[in-house]
Amino acid sequence: MQHIVPVKWLLARLYEPDLLIVDCRFQLGKPDDGRNAYEEAHIPGAVYLDLEHDLSAPVGKHGGRHPLPDVAKLAKRLGEAGIGTEFRIVAYDDQGGAMASRLWWMLSYLGHEAVYVMEEGFSAWQKAGLPVSSERKVIFPKTFVPHPRREMLADMEEVKAKLGKPGVVLVDSRDGPRYRGEVEPIDSVAGHIPGARNLFWAEGRRADGTWKDANEQRERFADLSQDDEIIVYCGSGVTATPNVLALREAGFTRVKLYAGSWSDWISYEENPVAVGDEE
Repeated sequence: MQHIVPVKWLLARLYEPDLLIVDCRFQLGKPDDGRNAYEEAHIPGAVYLDLEHDLSAPVGKHGGRHPLPDVAKLAKRLGEAGIGTEFRIVAYDDQGGAMASRLWWMLSYLGHEAVYVMEEGFSAWQKAGLPVSSERKVIFPKTFVPHPRREMLADMEEVKAKLGKPGVVLVDSRDGPRYRGEVEPIDSVAGHIPGARNLFWAEGRRADGTWKDANEQRERFADLSQDDEIIVYCGSGVTATPNVLALREAGFTRVKLYAGSWSDWISYEENPVAVGDEE
């Protein structure tokens, strides 16, 4: 696997000086739980980044529930957390890889390729009896120099312009009931972007919580062509990122994240909405 590392891989490199571990645990709807969990126990040497305070911009009229931060502001925050471009970064969470994948995508977008997601979450690490700590890492600020890869990102205007175009595939990463518009526990409008295919992000992992390998991911995406441009979205641009990672593992290279996702799409009243399954 290119972007996913096993627990044992991290354990063997835990104290290597060019390795930096980031705890990304975060519970939607319970914004303090992740930081509290980090302060109680984390992988030794890990720093903490919060989905809403560090990895998102303030919510506005448009941009979705977790807007991407301004590049300069994000680079400054990463540097303040001790993250420099000389480090290999390993991110973990306890949310099936969704929050860690968000950081993986953001660092990749900023041009930093040496970033990985730990295959299983903190609970698996702890259950295995591996070392944990409640001590905060002493942070030495760094300068993070971003080199944004704009080809990894799609905005609402691009998605709208490409609806129904040959060679462009929209992937909705939410679970089936939300995609079909049968339920909508978070956003104000139910349904999906017309023409999108539903590929639930959590199906990129096995029942035991480990990630499916490249061949298994290719089987998941068997109906997609590697020649297509694939635009991935979810509710707010978080759980889409594990699907982006899985597509990359499977060898797809023309993959974009619609960062604002469904919550941004419906903030424009004129945008079309579909419900039910696509034929």
